[in-house]
Amino acid sequence: MRTLIILLSTISLFFSTFFGGKSEEEITFFLVGDSTMADKPYGVSNPEKGWGQVFPLYFKEGIRFENHAMNGRSTKSFRAEGRWDVVMDRLKEGDYVIVEFGHNDQKINSADRYAFADSTYRDNLIRFVNEVREKGGKAVLATPISRRSFDENGVLTDTHGRYSEVVREVAAEMEVPLFDLHKKTVELLEQWGVEKSKELFLHFKPGEYEKFPKGVEDNTHLSPTGAFKVSDLAIKELKRELPELMKFLKD
Repeated sequence: MRTLIILLSTISLFFSTFFGGKSEEEITFFLVGDSTMADKPYGVSNPEKGWGQVFPLYFKEGIRFENHAMNGRSTKSFRAEGRWDVVMDRLKEGDYVIVEFGHNDQKINSADRYAFADSTYRDNLIRFVNEVREKGGKAVLATPISRRSFDENGVLTDTHGRYSEVVREVAAEMEVPLFDLHKKTVELLEQWGVEKSKELFLHFKPGEYEKFPKGVEDNTHLSPTGAFKVSDLAIKELKRELPELMKFLKD
């Protein structure tokens, strides 16, 4: 299974690179994470988008993006399935890799994904950073985006706990650029409030979209509005943490 994943990923990326015109001089920005970052099918029947899907739209020529994020993956399963190997095979000196996990690492009833925050999860993040650096790349860590998790009193609760804190700790200890998307999305959700914040996630009535004939109330996955808003936040973090890339931003 792992070999098949690597083969299919390599074939897919070969065609996208061949027809997209990859240049050896170009910087590549790899995105590694879960469904909140991943590419989703385009089309009027599917309103779900990952923030990594729209993030490249903010940039002009000179930097290219490869989004390797995948639904349902954790730091543990992403590596176990060989997906990290694909990134490492393609990474060259001077490239960037941003890593954003946490949503699935905390799923204690899923043996293939669960990674305890203060041991396996931390160790996996450290390995990611070290392996990127060994190849001359620049690692970037991101805290997981917040869920829309308001309680009955309209107070936003933290569902990620130590998972966000561990990312911050590893970033500080290893002097890694940090996109604190958890903190920033918490601020956004609190600003928008209980009702308006539904626009950021998948809250649709029956019949609005073919994919959700019975409607949907999903407080984890992003709508197009949410994907762009999170990308806005990521760009602000990039300007602070990776100022050398600001020259690639569109006006």
